[in-house]
Order: sequence, then structure tokens, then C-alpha cells
Amino acid sequence: MKKIVYLMEYPIDLPGGAQLSTKSICDELAAHPECGYEPVVICPELLTTKKEEYGFKIRTYKMGEKRVINLFFRIKAFKKIIAEEKPDLIHIEMSESLITYGFIRKSFKEIPYIYTDRGMFYGYRKRSQLFMFPVLKDASALVTTTEKNAGLWKSNTDFGPVSTIPNTISDAFADFDESKRKKNGRFTIGFAGRICIEKDWPFVPVLVEAIHKAGVEFDVGLVLSIFEKGDDLQVEDLKNKISAIIGSEHLHFYQDLSQAEMSDFYYSCDVFAMTSQFESFGKAAVEAMSRGCAVVATDVGGLAEVIGKAENLYTKSTVEKCVDYIKAVSEDKEKLKADQNYFLQRYRANYTSKAYLERHVKLYDEVLAK
Repeated sequence: MKKIVYLMEYPIDLPGGAQLSTKSICDELAAHPECGYEPVVICPELLTTKKEEYGFKIRTYKMGEKRVINLFFRIKAFKKIIAEEKPDLIHIEMSESLITYGFIRKSFKEIPYIYTDRGMFYGYRKRSQLFMFPVLKDASALVTTTEKNAGLWKSNTDFGPVSTIPNTISDAFADFDESKRKKNGRFTIGFAGRICIEKDWPFVPVLVEAIHKAGVEFDVGLVLSIFEKGDDLQVEDLKNKISAIIGSEHLHFYQDLSQAEMSDFYYSCDVFAMTSQFESFGKAAVEAMSRGCAVVATDVGGLAEVIGKAENLYTKSTVEKCVDYIKAVSEDKEKLKADQNYFLQRYRANYTSKAYLERHVKLYDEVLAK
């Protein structure tokens, strides 16, 4: 059994794409010992869960409140724990962890390491690149979540090899229950995500109004997660604006749902819509796909690759394309059903935890065979 250490600068139980993806691969490796890899996560102290609740080993370290101080905490913790664990491979899951490892990598020359970039190449500031690039030159592999981002890395750097492993989603979405899938009732458009500038929530009422003016009769399902002070004010503003357009009785609002609850929410939607101005991947789109929703999204970042269907992509300057699509599927049940099936099959072909495990094991085998 070979050991892989995963380096993180955030607790694995903090909501976030990198944390969820790391947990997913560790869960899969732990559940499939025949793959030959033992996962060990090194991250800050857990927030709400206990180490014993996980099926894999977690080593934690203390963090302070200031970024510079935390860097020194990580350097000390990474060096100590890596020396104790003696891994065969190190998988770095976050950018600050990569920078941190750069300060100690000479102490572990014999251990190969890889880095997963879950963002986009152009998202890194010059200062971050200054610290990251020297570390990446010595990496055994660079992993991206989309071919688009892989292309950016290949055209702008000589790091490599570069592999693409699309993200997966929570185990709560593993099994599809046809009996839960919405079949009747008022046509429902779903929106979901955390309050942040990337999601462009102020555009949601604009889109809702455009769809309403097009003569579509519909309900809106809205799920929001809040993390920062002031988020609740934006939530109330959003609810009020949508209610003013379609009526409060047609707005179904939920906040801070669990993964299992999110799974049920997607079942209730006919179409899931995204208004993001940036998405490195598009996890929410994959979640909706896995529950049999048709998905329409802005053509930004990695979303085009995830959606895989030009008809279902629009820009803020071509919002009528989104409106026309939603109007068409609201009036044509056969078209809606065909699109829902397309997205469900696309999820099954590309984004399951099984595919996620297989791609990682293949990469690990290749790196350790060198």
C-alpha cells in the first residue's frame, strides 16, 4: 500500500470546491483499497466535524488569524507531518499550500509531488505566480479540472505533464432516484449558490423579468448560502425583487441546505440556470445534471466545457438566447425531457466519483512509475 499525503490550507470540513474534491478522492481511495493507495490529509484544525468521522486519516495543525503568521505555521506543520508520514507521493490541493511546500521541498527531494489547479491560469496574480512557478517547475505533474485551463497552462508555461481531471460532486448525488424527479406542476427554474461576486446574483432578477415578459409562467426555486457579514441583506434584496416580478407565492426560497437537501432541491427543478460572471469549473451545474435537470448557463470559464451544448450557453449581452431556450422547453415537454436526459447522461459519462477515482489512480500510477 502506497501512501499519498494531501496538503491543504483550509479545513477539509469548510465548504468549498477544493475541500469537497479532496474529500471525494480520499473517500474513494479508502473505500477501494485494491487501488493500492492510502490517503492522508494535512489541513488546519477541523471546524465542526471530528477526525473519527472520516474513513481516512487526517492530520491537523493550528492556524492563527494573520496570513503571514499562518505561512510559518504551515511550513512548520507540513515539514513535521510529512517527515512523520513518509509518503510515497504528495498531492497539493491549494495554491497557498503549493507556495508553502516550496519552502520545504528540498527536504523531500525523493518524494514526487503534483498540484491541482481548480481555478484558471489567468486567475493568479503576478505575485502569486512569482512564488508558485518555481515550485511547479519541479512538480511531477500539473492537474486541471478543464481542458480549457490545461490549454492555458500549456500555452503560457512549459510545466508538465498537464492532465485534466474534472471535478466530481458529493456522494449525496451518487444515486439517481427517478421517483423524486419532478413530473408535474408549474414549470420551475432553479438558481443556487453562495453569495459572492462571481455568481452575479443581481443579474438573476434581470433574467427572471426577461423570462416573465416573454410570457413564460413559472416558479423560481432559489437556494443561497451565506458566509460573510452583509450577505443576508443581499439575500433579502434578491427575494424582494424576484417576488415583485412573479409573486411571492411563486418563489420557493431555501438557505444553507445540506448536500442531501440540495439533491432534493434539484429534483424539484425543470431547468437550472446560472448567471455567473466567472466559474472555473461549475460544480452546481454538475449537481443539477446529476438530478436530471436541463441546464442553461453563462458562457464563462469552464462552464462551456461542463455544459457541452452551445444551445444552452449565453452571455449577458445575449440574454435573449437564454430566454428563448427556457421558453422553448417550457412549451415543449418532449424537448425538455430530451435535454434533461442529455444532461443526466453527460453527468454519468464524465463526472461520477467512479470516473474521478479511475482518473486519479491512473495519474498516481504514472507518476510513481517514473
